[in-house]
Amino acid sequence: MSDRYNPAAIEAESFRIITDEIHKMDRELPERYAPVIKRVIHTTADFSYLDTLYFSQGCMEAAASALQAGVSIVTDTNMAKAGINKKALGKWGGTVVCHMANEDVAQEAKARQTTRAAVSMEKSARAGADFIYAVGNAPTALLAIVELAKAGKLRPRLVIGAPVGFVNVEEAKECLIASGIPCIVARGRKGGSNVAAAIVNALLYSLPQQAGGNER
Repeated sequence: MSDRYNPAAIEAESFRIITDEIHKMDRELPERYAPVIKRVIHTTADFSYLDTLYFSQGCMEAAASALQAGVSIVTDTNMAKAGINKKALGKWGGTVVCHMANEDVAQEAKARQTTRAAVSMEKSARAGADFIYAVGNAPTALLAIVELAKAGKLRPRLVIGAPVGFVNVEEAKECLIASGIPCIVARGRKGGSNVAAAIVNALLYSLPQQAGGNER
């Protein structure tokens, strides 16, 4: 079968095109962030992420340390959960958790007249474990994470802030950045579950290959 149908060849050619386009723009990416930026562009075909992806100081080291320690990931959508490479994550002992569809979360959110995303983050805090958070939809999830962290109820190892939309989205992202929590943020209105998952996968694929970090 020709390379037209070969997934590895298609991906390799896509990244070649992305790299070529970036060079045509006369842009140079920081080496440590390039894999994340390119994979988000690969996922979205949107080169504006060259300017809007924010990386807090030490976030890449924090991500690698957490993933290699088998820290699990909490998402705010089942779509983001589905998009994360669980085989690559599982090589290190991590899993992906999403509480959004849980009946107890829905009932509590309705009773309190708040979002399921916020309640989901509170539920993760009650688990008593450190997590990586990948948020691709709900700004209230980011706000809840920051508030819970300030209250000492959770200690995020890394927060990926990529909710998409118009209401409280930019404010929630800037709140996360200002919190000092290790984070990777898609500033502005753009983002989505696919972006959050792409960032996680880029981090996983950047881990040492001999331990399985590049498993597709």
